[in-house]
Amino acid sequence: MGTIAILFVLAIIVVCAILSIRKRIKYGSSCCGTHDAAPKKIKVKDKNKAHYPYTYTLTVDGMHCSNCARRVENALNAKEGVWASVKLENNTVLVRSKSQLEWAELSKTINDAGYTLIELV
Repeated sequence: MGTIAILFVLAIIVVCAILSIRKRIKYGSSCCGTHDAAPKKIKVKDKNKAHYPYTYTLTVDGMHCSNCARRVENALNAKEGVWASVKLENNTVLVRSKSQLEWAELSKTINDAGYTLIELV
C-alpha cells in the first residue's frame, strides 16, 4: 500500500513538471513577470528600405526574451513612419524612419513599453 502511495505522488509530480515545461515552451519563460502569450506583432506595411532615409541603432536595457523583444518592436512600429527590428542577442534595435527622430521621443516610447534606452547611435 505504501508503494502505491509513493508511485501516486511521483506520478503527480511528473505530470506537473510536464505541464510546466509545455507552458514554458508555448509562452516563454517568466522573465517578464507573466506566462502570457506573446503580444500580437504589429506589422509594418511599407517594407521598402529606400523609403526610410534615417537609420538608428538603439541599445535597450531590460530585454530578456522574445516577449520583451516583441513589446519593444511593437511600441516602435506603432509610430507612424517607423520600422523597427530587435536583435535580442545583443539587446539592440535597428530603427528605420521616414523622418528624423529625437532621443527624447525614442526614449519615451521605449520607457512607456517598460524598458530603458541606453544608447542611440
